[in-house]
Amino acid sequence: MKTTITFIGNGNMALSIAQGLKDDYAIEVVGRNMARLDAFEEALGSSVKKSTLNAFDIQGKTIMLCVKPYNVQEVGAQLVGEAKVVYSVLAGTTLETLSSNINTKAVVRAMPNLAATVKRSMTTLTGDAAYQKEAETLFSAIGPVRWLSSEKEIDIATALAGSGPAYLALMAEALADGAVKQGLKRDDAMAIMRGLFGGFGELIQEVHPALLKDGVMSPGGTTAAGYGALEDGNVRAACIDAVERAYKKAVELS
Repeated sequence: MKTTITFIGNGNMALSIAQGLKDDYAIEVVGRNMARLDAFEEALGSSVKKSTLNAFDIQGKTIMLCVKPYNVQEVGAQLVGEAKVVYSVLAGTTLETLSSNINTKAVVRAMPNLAATVKRSMTTLTGDAAYQKEAETLFSAIGPVRWLSSEKEIDIATALAGSGPAYLALMAEALADGAVKQGLKRDDAMAIMRGLFGGFGELIQEVHPALLKDGVMSPGGTTAAGYGALEDGNVRAACIDAVERAYKKAVELS
């Protein structure tokens, strides 16, 4: 008999995680609107147990909390019983906030990113150490995982991996625009950019960024010229500042 994972919330992140888990776990989903729960089930392509939120009994359940951060208090007030463990994907919502609003024996915070939709999320985790192995097993269904030792670290990780797809998307769009500016057709530029990012994603798993850069940049060559333009534009400093600002925002939200 499969272990049941109960999703509270039925948005895109819940669906992405459920897609990764559906073959090995029984999925239960809880929300406000049965029509949306039906749509969730259809999108998942697998049968799920569906329940409405009002007075939902979480006694002994493994909960995957996927609601909006500002809804924690409201949602918690509609739950009865005591959960076995709550896995929360809510950005900037502390372990203390979660445990004070939801009756549970244990809490783990998780920070997946958009790549969960293609099972390539870089997910960071922290919380009750007794559930580290279970958390790593669950979230590895949607990509690589990393357990961190503190909430400060997961807020920093949110600024890097959680927000990172937006930073990389900006870079990808800008590079393609640069090629179009020089005369490359848009379709060709987009196809080449996608191939670039696909290959780079594999390389960066094995090679340190500095060594990768040095391996491409020959003296006085095209890469050196382009790299100089990036340095002139303070791209490195802007990336560092982006992580700092996103981290500060995560702290502010918490």
